Amino acid sequence: MIVCHCMSISDHDIHSAIDWMRAADPETLITPRKVYRALGKSADCGGCLPLFLETMRKNSNLQIPVLPRKLVGIHQEEAKAREKRHEG
Repeated sequence: MIVCHCMSISDHDIHSAIDWMRAADPETLITPRKVYRALGKSADCGGCLPLFLETMRKNSNLQIPVLPRKLVGIHQEEAKAREKRHEG
């Protein structure tokens, strides 16, 4: 299905770009601008943005994976250590 007529972007193009970005960097924040850039295009009139966003939201790779509990604990300990350094 064509999502953006101005730039000839299909739903398949959007999903492929998201999947590629997630594979390249599992923690990246994927935005519409990054999807356009990955496709070598840019937004033109903006009329497609609601459908573009809806298509992005349907991709299971859009969400950033949750950190394992062990890593979350490590990050919390590092933050506490930084706070103590700044207090002292």
